[in-house]
Amino acid sequence: MSSNPKPTSKFSTMFAAIVIPLVLVIGIVVYRFILGNASNFEGGDPDGHPLQGNYLGMMYKGGVLVPVLIGAFLLVWTVFFERIFTLMSANGKATTQHFIRKVQQYLTAGNVDNAIAECDAQQGSVANVVRAALERYKEVEKAPNMDRDQKVLSIQKEIEEATALELPMLERNLVILATLSSVATLIGLLGTVFGMIRAFSAMATTGAPDAVQLSEGISEALINTALGISTSAFAIVFYHYFTTRIDGMTYAIDEAGNSITKTFAATHKLGG
Repeated sequence: MSSNPKPTSKFSTMFAAIVIPLVLVIGIVVYRFILGNASNFEGGDPDGHPLQGNYLGMMYKGGVLVPVLIGAFLLVWTVFFERIFTLMSANGKATTQHFIRKVQQYLTAGNVDNAIAECDAQQGSVANVVRAALERYKEVEKAPNMDRDQKVLSIQKEIEEATALELPMLERNLVILATLSSVATLIGLLGTVFGMIRAFSAMATTGAPDAVQLSEGISEALINTALGISTSAFAIVFYHYFTTRIDGMTYAIDEAGNSITKTFAATHKLGG
């Protein structure tokens, strides 16, 4: 018996296709209408200098890659909140340790139906896997043509199959964080290169260097670098945070599976 698909899994499937274009559009809107607002610049001219100490105007001078980096930054945080929501749902209602302890108590008392009811009350990925294992537990108990070892292997196989169905839901969208952890830095470096090209072009003019173009080139280089590094840093931290939480849930599933199979083996010593 396999775990049923959950609404969170369906939501995650549509997540990337909807959110990635959306954050890019938001990045463009923020760049054009907020950072590029005339009130951020001297004389109300976005082509001129930003007002003294006006960071929005300074970011606008970062160039055409700034909206892409803003979109990437927003995407990192969107994935963070989406994964938090998904993993909170996957954890279930009670703590995993408390849930496993109660299931173990029911199994030791020989009450498999109560253990299954506990899974229904708990919900979450661990409960889904345990429930699938308990359903198989009930089935193999009544199988006269299987010995104890075959029954234990059948339960273990069911746990592995149910786990394989749950893990993709837990890990979905983490690839976005893994990708942005490196791509954001590269986009930022590309913007840095564009800015340095503009700065060196200003310095290469005959006579006095073009101070405005020189300052804009340096500003573009530094702003893109800052946005790229900050986006990458958040993506790396969030990625490792979620992988650590998923590893903990995987360990809990393994612990629950071992507990079920050991209990079955102990209560069916004469097997068959």
